[in-house]
Amino acid sequence: MFLEKLFGKKDKGKGTKMSMFCYQCQEAAKGEGCQIQGVCGKKENTAKLQDLLIYSTKGIAEVIKKGNLDVNELKEVNHQVLTSLFITITNANFDDDAIEEHIRKNIAARNSLRAKISASNLHDAATFEANTKESMLDKASSIGVLSTQNEDVRSLREMIIYGLKGMAAYTEHAVNLEKENNDIYSFIYEALAATLNDSLSADELVALTLKTGEYGVKAMALLDEANTSKYGNPEITEVNIGVRNNPAILISGHDLKDLEQLLEQTQGTGVDVYTHSEMLPAHYYPAFKKYDNFVGNYGNAWHKQLEEFETFKGPILFTTNCIVPPRKEEIRERIFTTGSSGYPDCKHIVPDANGKKDFSEVIEMAKKLPAPVEIETGKLVGGFAHNQVLALADKVVEAVKSGAIKKFFVMAGCDGRMKSREYYTEFAQKLPEDTIILTAGCAKYRYNKLDLGDIGGIPRVLDAGQCNDCYSLAVIALKLKEVFGLDDINKLPIAFNIAWYEQKAVIVLLALLYLGVKNIHLGPTLPAFLSPNVAKVLVETFGIAGIGTVDEDIQLFMAQ
Repeated sequence: MFLEKLFGKKDKGKGTKMSMFCYQCQEAAKGEGCQIQGVCGKKENTAKLQDLLIYSTKGIAEVIKKGNLDVNELKEVNHQVLTSLFITITNANFDDDAIEEHIRKNIAARNSLRAKISASNLHDAATFEANTKESMLDKASSIGVLSTQNEDVRSLREMIIYGLKGMAAYTEHAVNLEKENNDIYSFIYEALAATLNDSLSADELVALTLKTGEYGVKAMALLDEANTSKYGNPEITEVNIGVRNNPAILISGHDLKDLEQLLEQTQGTGVDVYTHSEMLPAHYYPAFKKYDNFVGNYGNAWHKQLEEFETFKGPILFTTNCIVPPRKEEIRERIFTTGSSGYPDCKHIVPDANGKKDFSEVIEMAKKLPAPVEIETGKLVGGFAHNQVLALADKVVEAVKSGAIKKFFVMAGCDGRMKSREYYTEFAQKLPEDTIILTAGCAKYRYNKLDLGDIGGIPRVLDAGQCNDCYSLAVIALKLKEVFGLDDINKLPIAFNIAWYEQKAVIVLLALLYLGVKNIHLGPTLPAFLSPNVAKVLVETFGIAGIGTVDEDIQLFMAQ
């Protein structure tokens, strides 16, 4: 009863009837799950089609594993599965037609693979057919989250799947920069197939959850290598948050290859390019500094876009999540999507056979629209990824040894709409002045514009980059462990107070658990997909906890 009260869980078991069920994000309705429409704006049919899209990837995995097929020879299928997983991340794709097309592609790929093997007793996911949208929706009604009756098995399966979605996002970004690790594909197929296996015990699923974290580390390391080898190591950079009086394009999401192509195509056109939300850290990469029309960041975290897109005036390009369904037709007409993102009636830009995307329509629209309205002025400072921080290691270590820095607080993760997220702003404001915040992801928008000062020239907020760059924070922690000669990462003066929203945060959490990090506080609420028993394992094994009041939590952290 204590854990049920603490985590707010109620089992959704056999006999539960609802038009849809989704509890993969932090804003799951009532802390339990969205049953009519997603808080994200996802409609019933979209949710069902996404369920079926995931199910179709499981069918592919089943065939590959039972047929012992070589992933090295399945490049096209590997990429299709990554995209299918990425599409279902919260706020990435709301386009039913696009999702339906990917289901068809998966069924065709699965059938082609199945023809190569002689495996018997294949799971239904490896044999079902759904040729029309109606048949897809009918099938989706029987294979969703709640089709797993045991709530603990369901909880572990879904945690693994959400981790795979985050892993797929990181891996796809790396693939776009021509970096791949076939071991990651092998694991994705292993894990997807395992979620169909009713013979696996809870202990085996827990072990698979940690293994998901292990491969999450590999995926994040791969993306870090892809980004830095292509664009250089992020460096300390001031980013303008005001505007110029030129027509402009706003680019959101996370894909740096899309940004690079946009910048190349806007050179000499008189059109400026601004980043929004998670694209802000692109300014930290040396390779992008050569573009004189790459002028700054506009606005805040993703959930502010409804108001900020009104004042921006120009076209908006989504490269990935996070899309908030636009309320006004005028704004929807200015939105373009590409990659795994999508929204009904918004122009979707696809690459040609060589991977090039034509953004001429976006550029021409920008030329005809007014310059953005200035909503703030000043500068943000970032670029504290692992290479930059380690270059300052001597200075950091000396500050710790002298007592100038008492503690580091990892406050990475996601932002969101809930009023309870004001906790993170207040937490940052009330932290003792001898503490440093290490951050990555859009969670930083809760405090990155506060004047928190510095410690001996070291800014008190060190922004490592996107949620994609959380790997940097792990590298920094492991390096500090080595420098201080410690045998346990948990002996470092580092506390983890992480905000989460979607599935990329789930894989970051699992990666941290795999690396042995304990006593992570997660908020503003704990995941709805944690059953009481699974939550108990996380509490007892890893010290996972929710957040309390700001004053109580600071006192607790500082005493540890």
